[in-house]
Amino acid sequence: MPGPKSRVYEETLQQIRLIIKKDGLLPGDKIPSERELADRLNVGRSSVREALRALELLGIIETKRGEGTFIKDFRENHLVSVLGLFVLEDAKSIEDILEMSVLIEKHALMKILQSFDKKKLVQIDQDFRKGINNPQELMGKLIHMAGNHLLFRTWSVLADYLKAGSKFQEPPIPIYEELMSGLVLNNKNLVLQAYERITKYKNVSL
Repeated sequence: MPGPKSRVYEETLQQIRLIIKKDGLLPGDKIPSERELADRLNVGRSSVREALRALELLGIIETKRGEGTFIKDFRENHLVSVLGLFVLEDAKSIEDILEMSVLIEKHALMKILQSFDKKKLVQIDQDFRKGINNPQELMGKLIHMAGNHLLFRTWSVLADYLKAGSKFQEPPIPIYEELMSGLVLNNKNLVLQAYERITKYKNVSL
């Protein structure tokens, strides 16, 4: 059974993650100091130090000598290295990465329909139609909106590899506009029809 010290460490780790989320910290942002975190959480600095070390090992934060501790860009984590080796060693890798990317996108679209935030969807739709976002940025916003941050991070790394190594033709903008119309109307059939057309351009079947 874990002892009291172990429980304090685990709780501190979770609380620091909540602080990062609550404060809206993004890659490159500096997190509160060890002393400030200890004060905010009402725990000893040793517990904070252990929790920060764990987050650093996970690649979530990084410490810069003389500057402080910062949120790390997730694209620099081990997932990039793993995918890099996968691409080099497997001739079929681009097809597999593309298929995984499609699975993540479809899952995100279904979650958005379930939770349905029309106001947010309308804003994303308007930004896209004004040309503020390109199709990849649009899909990134939608996956982020779905709320699974691990899937969003994984998809972002996959998208970078696909952008560099894939030869498929980008679907026309009107198809993405149809996709957004389906989401704004919360119409599952319209969303699936539009997304199926998008995947055909990428030679991936749903």
